[in-house]
Amino acid sequence: MTIEKVAVMGAGTMGNGIAQVLAQSGIDVYIRDVEDGFVENGLRAIDKSLARLVKKEKLTDEEAKAVRARISSGTEIEGADDADLVVEAIIENADAKQAIFEELDRITPPETILATNTSSISITKLAVTTSRPEQFIGMHFMNPVPVMKLVEIIRGLGTSDETYAVVEELVRKLGKVPVEVNDAPGFISNRVLMPLINEAIYAHMEGVASPADIDTVMKLGMNHPMGPLTLADFIGLDICLSIMRVLHDGFGDPKYRPCPLLVRMVDAGYLGRKSGKGFYEYPE
Repeated sequence: MTIEKVAVMGAGTMGNGIAQVLAQSGIDVYIRDVEDGFVENGLRAIDKSLARLVKKEKLTDEEAKAVRARISSGTEIEGADDADLVVEAIIENADAKQAIFEELDRITPPETILATNTSSISITKLAVTTSRPEQFIGMHFMNPVPVMKLVEIIRGLGTSDETYAVVEELVRKLGKVPVEVNDAPGFISNRVLMPLINEAIYAHMEGVASPADIDTVMKLGMNHPMGPLTLADFIGLDICLSIMRVLHDGFGDPKYRPCPLLVRMVDAGYLGRKSGKGFYEYPE
């Protein structure tokens, strides 16, 4: 199976990044969100990203225009009805994802592969809301998508070898590095990363050190490019909390209990960069 058209559900940070890298690889893309404003924001983000690549001489102006011409957009889910692959990149909420996959299963051809960019939710759980669990798979891109090389490809219990092979080939075509992962809470990336972030939040809550000092220790002592609390702000504290809850529920192990400070900050609307305040402040 050759992937010629992909529909991306969600025009936020992950969705518009996925759409961009697909279009840069010569694939036609339909990007969809529930409101015109969300779609327009996503397209503006793509335009800015392409402009940066032109400025850095990684793309010519003509190449950037060709990339942009491959991207169509709208608010209608029916724009995915002729896609070879659909990649869902909406909010990290199982109910919302299951609802959209029920619709996608109804409107797309039976051979269409359905993929989710979930960072932690069970692929098997999402797949059973469709009539094609063998053609359902996880494609977990890293943020920012145009820059980061890794894509976790997660098999659900019913995912076929054929589906995996098609998706792996596509990931390589995008210039990314695929890593095969079996379905488990948090997969590999967030099963390791989120407890690290959660423990850093505990250390701050208990008065061990300030956020800046915790981040400095991890950057200079462990050679991390970004400290865990800066990274939490970048990811979004609400997303971090959601993933910790998936880990806690999935494993039933108290070591995955979300730090109470993380819960309180999310309740207060301190979500990190996107809200202007998290462990640090972002005046812009």
